[in-house]
Amino acid sequence: MQKNRPFRWIALFAACLFAVSSPLAQAQARKNFNVCWTIYAGWVPWGYIDTSGIIGKWGKKYGINIRVTQINDVGEALNQYTAGKFDACTMTNMDALIVPVAGGVDTTALIAGSYSDGGDGVVVKGKGKTLKDLKGMNVYLPELTVSHYLLARGLETVGLRERDIKVVNTSDADLVAAYATGNVRAVVAWNPQLMALKSRPDTMEIFSSRQIPGEIIDIMVANTRVLKDNPALGKALTGAWYETMALMKAGNVDALEAMAKSSGTNLAGYRAQLENTRLFHNPQDNLAFITSPDLVKTMRRVAQFSFEKGLLGEGAKNAEAIGMAFPGGVVLGDKKRILFRVDDTFVRMAIRGAL
Repeated sequence: MQKNRPFRWIALFAACLFAVSSPLAQAQARKNFNVCWTIYAGWVPWGYIDTSGIIGKWGKKYGINIRVTQINDVGEALNQYTAGKFDACTMTNMDALIVPVAGGVDTTALIAGSYSDGGDGVVVKGKGKTLKDLKGMNVYLPELTVSHYLLARGLETVGLRERDIKVVNTSDADLVAAYATGNVRAVVAWNPQLMALKSRPDTMEIFSSRQIPGEIIDIMVANTRVLKDNPALGKALTGAWYETMALMKAGNVDALEAMAKSSGTNLAGYRAQLENTRLFHNPQDNLAFITSPDLVKTMRRVAQFSFEKGLLGEGAKNAEAIGMAFPGGVVLGDKKRILFRVDDTFVRMAIRGAL
């Protein structure tokens, strides 16, 4: 299964400009909507939601049509969502901040579906190693992605900074092959590449997302203007998601096997990846997560990292250049330029049984 999360943010500015005039980006009442998702353990349920007819059922309930499209590369998905070709799309919290949001597209985190709980990690050759042993090493990873963020968070815990190592930009698809060569000693990867690397007898994991729980978040976002003018879209997507989560929590084999197949693995392989993904099976858990002060702290960290890497857009003078709104009226960053919103409206409706 490929967890394609790298991107090339500079190439997206043209798409960001196009988003201003895109028909999908305009606030208007509509009946037809487009949603995209990419392959990752926490996102493949959207494929099942589509093929099983669950999305069709919920769309019909609200008198709308929702077309769900699988896109094989997250960079392309981010590009197309930013350009307004999709009304909603799966992405990580960091992806959302540095691509559509930094590009000026007001975006709402509609559903926090899961977070990485060991699905991202730092590995090195040789037993008995620690993060401190990275000092002076070349570390191979997809630069300016959640892998880069994970490494920075790990280095912090042992008093090191990025200047103490050298980052070597490497495509996620090339990491396993690169690691097999003699000169590559340290890699940051995500599943399934991470699982392949950890299976090597000469390798040990020295840091993982399990040590920073809740920081690499897998979300379904929606264009804020579209969502505001078409709340039926939010209701249908949220209702379909939690119906499917109930099936997964109950261990529905048909549903899980379908998800495994779309992931390019078998049931055992998919379950192994789910062990490193903290799914929020019910809306109560989702609500507790998005209303926790910890989420605000996480997004402050992500914004700071993104600013330091020059990813908050041209003209950003500090990490608070973009405003982010959270449930309960909490705002982080520029209150006059809120472009990222965590909305609890539809999750609360799910809890009340009001969908």
